[in-house]
Parts: sequence; C-alpha cells; structure tokens
Amino acid sequence: MRKIIFASHHKLAEGLRDTFDYITNNVVEVKTINAYISNNPVEEEIVATLKDLDLQKDEVLVFTDMQGGSVNQAFVKYLQYPHFHLIAGVNLPLILELLINLPENYIDSNQITAAIDNAKKQIIYVNDVMNNLQIDEDDE
Repeated sequence: MRKIIFASHHKLAEGLRDTFDYITNNVVEVKTINAYISNNPVEEEIVATLKDLDLQKDEVLVFTDMQGGSVNQAFVKYLQYPHFHLIAGVNLPLILELLINLPENYIDSNQITAAIDNAKKQIIYVNDVMNNLQIDEDDE
C-alpha cells in the first residue's frame, strides 16, 4: 500500500491537492493535513492519517510546506521507517513529476532527488528572464 500526504500550515495542502486533482484528473489519491485549522494537534492528525498502514512495509510520501516548520517537524520521527519519504518546500512541478510517474513498487530516493532538482529549476524570477530576452532582441 502507498499513501500520499500533502501537509501544511492552514489550507495550502488542500489547495495543492485540489489543483493537482484538477490537472491530473485524480490520478492518485492524496490525503491532506491542513494544520491549525481545528483544535486537534497536528500530531493527532498525522496518527489518524497513518492509522491504516504498516509502516514497516507500506510506502508513505509526505509533502510539506516548509522545512523546519512545525508541520514538517511533526513527521520527522517517522523517518525511521524504511519507505517513509518526507519532502519539504513542495511546489506543484515537484508534485506533478513525482506523482504522475510513480513506479509500481517502491519509489527510489534517486527519483525523488532528481524530481526535486527539476522542481527547483521551475522557481524563476520572470522579470530577469524577460529583461534578458529584451537585451537579446536589442542586440540583433
């Protein structure tokens, strides 16, 4: 079994899932944890989300909003399990690349690292790109 979780402060996780589902037509099931919306501690929400899994055998991919944040830190204790992957600083290109191309078996850490590297390239200051295009056009 594989479980995919988007977890964030407030409603970012829910928004990412909604957008992911819209683009991919619900290609995989994603659970969300929108921390600090209810009075439930985030740790309780995590336990409830993971309750049906055998963490020694099942694979879990968790995407959180930011490293060092309380939501991400609440998942760190689960890194002891062999197929538990925690990815912080999530963006839509990363989610799309990883979740559209999931292998039948366990995901490889190299796949995750490559997807993260590709997702980083999607963070661009468009003003600079456009300014460079104008400079190139002016040179011609």
